[in-house]
Formats: sequence, structure tokens, C-alpha cells
Amino acid sequence: QVQLVESGGDTVQAGGSLRLSCVASGSIFSISAVEWHRRAPGKFRELVARIGSSGSTKYADSVKGRFTISRDNAKNTVYLQMNSLTPEDTAVYFCTMRGVWGQGTQVTVFS
Repeated sequence: QVQLVESGGDTVQAGGSLRLSCVASGSIFSISAVEWHRRAPGKFRELVARIGSSGSTKYADSVKGRFTISRDNAKNTVYLQMNSLTPEDTAVYFCTMRGVWGQGTQVTVFS
């Protein structure tokens, strides 16, 4: 059974950077696409970035050029490198794979 655990969330000043990690259990990681989503206070959940099993990537317009998604299949881990953070990036960030969701990690950006 797949389980996902996110980490790396923190409180940072605007302009700062964070790297989130999503570690997956199970043997199907390398053949699975993984997505990062976020839910900001009072807003709907939105897709932030996606990485396919081949390494192809897709980003929300709001994070293009600032966020980078990557994967390390040897570690069953997907990363989300977030640079030039703004208060609008404040949210709980979740990773998901094959319909399974992690518990989320809080990112707070203050100006």
C-alpha cells in the first residue's frame, strides 16, 4: 500500500527558499507520476507541479520560473524546490500519487 510523507515546510521571509520532500513507500514509485498541490487559507486546492515517470514536468503559471519539481527514484522521493517565495505561496503543500495523499506540510511566507 502506498504511503506518502511530506516534509520541509517552514516559516520564511519573502524572497527566501525552501525545499519540500515527499517520500513514498512501495515499489511502484518509479513508474508513477507525482504531483504537488497546495491549499491556501480560504482558497481551493490547486495543482502546483507535476512530474511524470519519465521526468517530464508541468507547473502552475503562478510558480513557473520559481519552483522546480524533481525526483530521485533511488530514494523514492520527489522534491519541490521553491525560490523567490512570496506571501501568496503560504499554504499547506501536499503530494499525491495514484490517488493517495500525504498529510501535508505547512509553508508560511511573511513580508
